[in-house]
Amino acid sequence: MKPMIVLTGPTAVGKTKLSIALAKAVNGEIISADSMQVYRYMDIGSAKIMPQEMDGVPHHLIDILDPWDEFNVVVFQNRCKECLKGIYERGHIPVVVGGTGFYIQALLRDIDFTENEANTEKRAELEQIAAEQGAEVLHDMLRKVDPVSAEMIHANNIKRTVRALEYYYLTGEPISSHNEREREKDRAYNSCYFVLNDDRQKLYDRIEVRIDEMVESGLVEEVKKLRDMGCDRSMVSMQGLGYKEILAWLDGETTFEEAIEILKRDTRHFAKRQLTWFRREEDVIWVNKDEFGYDEEKILGFLLMKLREQGVI
Repeated sequence: MKPMIVLTGPTAVGKTKLSIALAKAVNGEIISADSMQVYRYMDIGSAKIMPQEMDGVPHHLIDILDPWDEFNVVVFQNRCKECLKGIYERGHIPVVVGGTGFYIQALLRDIDFTENEANTEKRAELEQIAAEQGAEVLHDMLRKVDPVSAEMIHANNIKRTVRALEYYYLTGEPISSHNEREREKDRAYNSCYFVLNDDRQKLYDRIEVRIDEMVESGLVEEVKKLRDMGCDRSMVSMQGLGYKEILAWLDGETTFEEAIEILKRDTRHFAKRQLTWFRREEDVIWVNKDEFGYDEEKILGFLLMKLREQGVI
């Protein structure tokens, strides 16, 4: 099996800096496993790495789509495979970096999402329910037929809720059962799956600071520019943290202070959900920063030791 390194963890934990050092140490190229950094013009709210920060390390799946383009796990898989072909041909090691655990799992296990064709009529019906009666009503429908998926999918994530319901009505089985079968597949790569983690309160403090810095760096101006380009909350891209909250304020639904507090609260909840996901995954190597005294050299040394032990490098 070909080698692959995964470096993930909750938002704001410090993956970016460590990933650069790791990629340089193993002659690697970075593939972003982030559902927001694929979009052009969405730099501040997505905490996107900028070219000057890359330190010469090639990065893939960043700035490849416009905000109105479709992006989902199948597009991610296909784009990844295109990138991997070139990375392996160049004799380099792919370092998959980002916090979208579902995408990482789909890549590592080469999960098949294409066995059932989409039922566009049913999808339209479900989307209409969400539009007319609200996301909560749709989420309650999912909870009744697939409580496992309902627990994992946030009530506001209409797209994934629709997909799970659509799958159930199409096949008669919960999508969580399908995903469980796919998860049991062996990994398709010789991989090490690292989860960078930190003390919960320190992580929450970093989230607060990061969001304040985003606002100071021009988050509001970025969202206004996107709205002027025709972007609105019906787009998947604009459902991202930082974008939907500022749009709600611009639309007069909240005060600015409320929008920022909601953003901070929902980002903390997102980090918590990310950690819940990673705890469910098998063969994960947890890298708790406090256990290394926050010494980045020691953390990097630990990662390289594990990679050698498992024959990835």
